[in-house]
Amino acid sequence: MSLSKFESEVKYIAQDVDTVYSRFADLRNLSVLKERMSDPAVREKLQSQLPADKIEEAERQLQNVEFEEDSISLASPMGNVKLAIVEREAPKCIKFQSEGSPIPLYVWIQLLPHGEGECKMRVTIGAEVNFFMKGMVSKPLQQAADGLANILSTIR
Repeated sequence: MSLSKFESEVKYIAQDVDTVYSRFADLRNLSVLKERMSDPAVREKLQSQLPADKIEEAERQLQNVEFEEDSISLASPMGNVKLAIVEREAPKCIKFQSEGSPIPLYVWIQLLPHGEGECKMRVTIGAEVNFFMKGMVSKPLQQAADGLANILSTIR
C-alpha cells in the first residue's frame, strides 16, 4: 500500500494566519458549522456549488459529528470514525490521523500568511490504499478535500 494524496485548491481567507490557526487548533471552534447550515446566506452559497442531495447529506452528517478540543468524531455507516490531531506546527500546519476508519486516513490543514490580515489555506487528504482501491477512492477523497476546504474557508 502507498500513500495517495488529494489536495484542495488554495483558499484565501480574509483573516490573519494566527487567528485562523487558533480557530482550527481547537476543534471545538468548528462546532459553529452545525449552526451555519441554517444560515440562509450559507445555504445559498452551498446551493450554487453543490446539488441539493449533497447538501442534505452534509446536514445529516453534521448532526452526527462531535467536536472535542483535539478530535472530531462522527458516526457513519462504517462505524464510529475519529479524526484526531497528531501534530500542530503553529501557525502553519495541523495534522490529523483517523481512528476507526476502514482505511488509514490523514488530513493536513496548511496555512500561509498572504499580505496584511489575510492567509492562504490548503487541505490535503492522504489515504493508504493499494493500486486497485485508489481508483475507487480517488474521486470521493478529492471531493472531500475540496469540500472541506470550502467549508473551513467560510468560518469566521
